[in-house]
Amino acid sequence: MTKDHGAQIGTMTSPNTNAESARPPLWSRIAAVGALVLSLVTMVILIIFTAQNLVYVVVALLGGGLAISALWIAATNRRYRWLAAAAAAVLVAVTVASVTWVGRNLVAVAVALVGILVASVLGTLALRSEVHHALAGRWYRVGAAGHGVVLVNPESGGGKAARLDLVDEAERRGISPVMLEPGDDLAELAEAAVSQGADVLGMAGGDGSQAVVAAIAARHGVPFVCIPAGTRNHFALDLGIDRDDPVKALDAYGSARESAIDLAEVNGETFVNNVSLGLYAEFVASDRYREAKRRTVAKMFPELLGPGAPPSGLTVDGPRGPIVGPQLVEVSNNPYTLCSVIGFGSRPLLDTGKLGVASLTIRRTSDVNRLVALEISGHPERFEGWSQWTAGHLEVRGHRPIVVAIDGEARTLDPPLAFAIRPRSLRVRIGKGQSGASPAFRRAPVAVSTLVGLLRVARGRPSGIVARSGTGAT
Repeated sequence: MTKDHGAQIGTMTSPNTNAESARPPLWSRIAAVGALVLSLVTMVILIIFTAQNLVYVVVALLGGGLAISALWIAATNRRYRWLAAAAAAVLVAVTVASVTWVGRNLVAVAVALVGILVASVLGTLALRSEVHHALAGRWYRVGAAGHGVVLVNPESGGGKAARLDLVDEAERRGISPVMLEPGDDLAELAEAAVSQGADVLGMAGGDGSQAVVAAIAARHGVPFVCIPAGTRNHFALDLGIDRDDPVKALDAYGSARESAIDLAEVNGETFVNNVSLGLYAEFVASDRYREAKRRTVAKMFPELLGPGAPPSGLTVDGPRGPIVGPQLVEVSNNPYTLCSVIGFGSRPLLDTGKLGVASLTIRRTSDVNRLVALEISGHPERFEGWSQWTAGHLEVRGHRPIVVAIDGEARTLDPPLAFAIRPRSLRVRIGKGQSGASPAFRRAPVAVSTLVGLLRVARGRPSGIVARSGTGAT
């Protein structure tokens, strides 16, 4: 890859700030209009065939209309897919029964079913295009690496690289592997690879190792490849890389796709996922945590938040002023969708140019049980002491050294902790077979999956996912 091509990256227009690039294509707008028109026609037909009885008119309209909407949700929303599908089946049955009972006309039943089915298909095509069109604007094609280098941590993921013969697989693809030996400095190895002419630099290891090598790649403007050979591989998850197939990730050194994403830092140290302060360090230290995260957190909450628990001593500037004494603060490289107090959900985007920030404050011991219940149910955001916001920079203050977890690795840093975001500073590559979208990006909000989303697409408005994905944090 030439230096000229690399220089163009800095001037690329972010998909998040370019409204025109997020506009749905013409065919999806046509599909949306068709779905809306056909839905209306179906409702009119249902009125005609049930007009003899007002009750059945209402039942048929509600059943038919809600059935179409439920089918859209089932096809486009991962979280409520099965619930929406079951609701759609019931609603279709109710609609058919009402038309049959009043009109006793099989033609009317057939017309209603066809109308519901075709409207659902057209609506699904229009709504799904939001994801595909947004992705098309995020990744662009690049040629094969001239001198690709992959750094390999053989200890990551319980020896995953060795079990998969990752070094041999890299050599077969013409990629130069560099094995990390005991006592080696990973940053020095990455710097040496760049100085020796590497034009694509990759890391096969956990998220902590990914951050070290990504920082070097960003500093030199060299494209980066994430090989998910660690334990959790959250960074790979949000890049849309298949975490179950690290060997497949090596395809990024061939003809691939590239994008520019943000990196974050705390006191000058780069992180790719998040930094947690307070309770999380205690969770990470538990032997039970990696096997059963949510159960471990629920069990340890009462122990760490009881009357005898020491104060955190932390102070962070929140959106409405300083937050004093939070038991937990999490700062992430771009905001997460919330799934748990301990974070580690999924980030819709990695190029919003914002830090995701969240804090947890418990004032009364009686609140612990409520928080535990909300954590188990997956809705900790409903807890009164939970705050979320985004920021371009952040400072966390304290009176003593602060225990932190940087990309899952426990550390101790001296306060104050200065967090910053480096917008679109890292060029990343993924293979053609990778999705390039995180679970949060692919999960359409309910509003996008229904009439609101279709009306937006029909009007040529920016994608609902792109419009909403820059909000929220974990």
